Amino acid sequence: MALIKWEPLRDIDDMFDRYIRAMGWPSNRGQELITTGDWSPRVDISETDNEFVIKAEIPEVKKEDVKVSVDNGVLTIQGERKQEKEEKGKKFHRVERYYGSFVRSFTLPDNVDETKIKATFKDGMLNLQVPKSTETKHKAIEVKVE
Repeated sequence: MALIKWEPLRDIDDMFDRYIRAMGWPSNRGQELITTGDWSPRVDISETDNEFVIKAEIPEVKKEDVKVSVDNGVLTIQGERKQEKEEKGKKFHRVERYYGSFVRSFTLPDNVDETKIKATFKDGMLNLQVPKSTETKHKAIEVKVE
């Protein structure tokens, strides 16, 4: 078991990060680039031997209102969820969901093929398949120590 120096400020930072994630607010930690928007959809990112898979929850957003782009190794998902208008004879007692525009950006690793990214949208779930490229796969090598 390795000994790790206790850093109280890091613990406070971690606590705030957990709070921000629990509230669904955007974060600027890690390799994720966040551009301001009115809200931010939740995502799951997984990896297989052949690809990365990004699943973004964007319920009540039309397919036409979602745009996915890649520029200089940054994948960006953007769109808008339109707010329901108050109708005559209908009162809202509580509105907890976020409305308006959203933007999520992710820095892609070097070993992906940006030209073969596929996106599908069904039932409020955006699925992105980001295939890995065979050219930049790293292989283990032994370095001789002299």
